[in-house]
Amino acid sequence: MIEEYAQRGIMLPRSRKVLERQIDQFVVAEVNGRVVGCGSLCRLGNDLVEIRSLGLRDECKGQGIGSMIVEELTKEARRQKIPKIMALTYAVNFFLKNGFHIVNKEIFPEKVWTDCVNCSKQHACDEIAVLKMLD
Repeated sequence: MIEEYAQRGIMLPRSRKVLERQIDQFVVAEVNGRVVGCGSLCRLGNDLVEIRSLGLRDECKGQGIGSMIVEELTKEARRQKIPKIMALTYAVNFFLKNGFHIVNKEIFPEKVWTDCVNCSKQHACDEIAVLKMLD
């Protein structure tokens, strides 16, 4: 699923090796034993995590599954006592609906040094940054 999104240019690709190393950071949604969605958290600092690799099979969109994945990832961030959760996205309305706010992506130097330096869109990024403050 991640590879399909990456081929469409809407998600960074993740190698099998990277996914195997980060598998414990993922939440997976299943319907009738079939994986239909996923998302992960990546710690970017002491007070910030990023939602990454959030995706759903097209036929499952609009059913609340994506919001359930975000809620589980948010619970995990709270469990880790991390007060801020961010994402870079094209699905801005989805994140707004889930309690995030649009922010300037330059406020996340942690993200820039972690991923953006290796991205082909580094100098022409068209993704929107969103942030949710956790209580």
